[in-house]
Amino acid sequence: MIGAKTLQRNRICQGAPILLPEMEEAVLDALRNDRYIDGENVVKFEEEFAQFVGTKYAVSTNSGTTALAFILMSLDAKGKKYVTTPWSFVATANAILHAGGLPLFADISDRDYCLDPDKTESLLKTTEVSGILPVHIYGHPADFDKFQELSYRFNVPVVEDAAQAHGALYKGKQIGSLGVAAAFSFYPSKNMSVLGDGGMVTTNDEQIAKTVAKLRNSGRSSHYKHDILGFTARLNTVNAAIGRVQLRHLIEWNEKRKEAARGYTIRLKTLEQVRPPPMPDNGIQPVYHQYVIRVKERDSLKKFLEDNNIECGVHYPIPIHLQPLYERMFGFEAGNFRNSEKMAGECLSLPMHPLLLKEDVQYVCDKIEEFYGGQNRKNDFQ
Repeated sequence: MIGAKTLQRNRICQGAPILLPEMEEAVLDALRNDRYIDGENVVKFEEEFAQFVGTKYAVSTNSGTTALAFILMSLDAKGKKYVTTPWSFVATANAILHAGGLPLFADISDRDYCLDPDKTESLLKTTEVSGILPVHIYGHPADFDKFQELSYRFNVPVVEDAAQAHGALYKGKQIGSLGVAAAFSFYPSKNMSVLGDGGMVTTNDEQIAKTVAKLRNSGRSSHYKHDILGFTARLNTVNAAIGRVQLRHLIEWNEKRKEAARGYTIRLKTLEQVRPPPMPDNGIQPVYHQYVIRVKERDSLKKFLEDNNIECGVHYPIPIHLQPLYERMFGFEAGNFRNSEKMAGECLSLPMHPLLLKEDVQYVCDKIEEFYGGQNRKNDFQ
């Protein structure tokens, strides 16, 4: 973990969780003065997060996966089909399985790498579907107006996977306030964290909020009564105390991510061999959980950058439908979802975090230009 003052210039990290002195103080205060479980910090974190997102309710959980699964359980997803994307972390589809549902995949749009509304519509026309689960991948909002129209036309709810999109905006509205409910993750790599596992459900639906609150707390209807089959999936008080501090810095940190993204894009858009990620457009304000470029020579470029002390990531090398579990359970194979599979071979996550310096961004771009040797080879992304 890298502290706020200890970024090492000799190696540019791909991500950098932040630990500030005020977070340490919040932890000590929680340990000394709050209940370890179901403490005041948990209640306040939920209230503050709901206010930030703009929903009536926020219910914390022990992970983003749990948050998403509990939403689906509250919608009685057992035995029902939900359309989602194969281009996400595997937990998106796993949550549907955990809730007893069946994931149906529609491919991504080549424009924003989110679930393609047109391909989703095709499934809705031919299959009995109970819901739509788009992912705001890399912190870039999905095309929600189109999903909302499908929701109305086919009478199915839209559940947001907002695990990577804390603070992103869709036409002036916070991601997490658009669908019937949304799930956030506070894993250490996210735009804001609890420096451990943690999640949050946001919703305006009182029944969803109440059911999720029961599910995370052993199915309790009162202290000694349990009227549904629940889990032990609460957020720890110490983690909530950290989350409250991180939330106060989220807008500031997102602005630094956006500044770094602009710096990358200004330089890289001049290289024909590199396709930068989509930038803000038509009221869509991404927050760059990852800054993901597409290149044909992904593995060679990754090695070159890492040899030059630039840490990179691949999010993700294997689409969900080609994970062994999903191949085994559903018989998926290569060629089923071509946009996702193409993305898996070309995507490269460059360093992206609030501690990134302008000089770091320029150095990364310098090295990418050096890798291509100033050549202007025509790419075939179009």
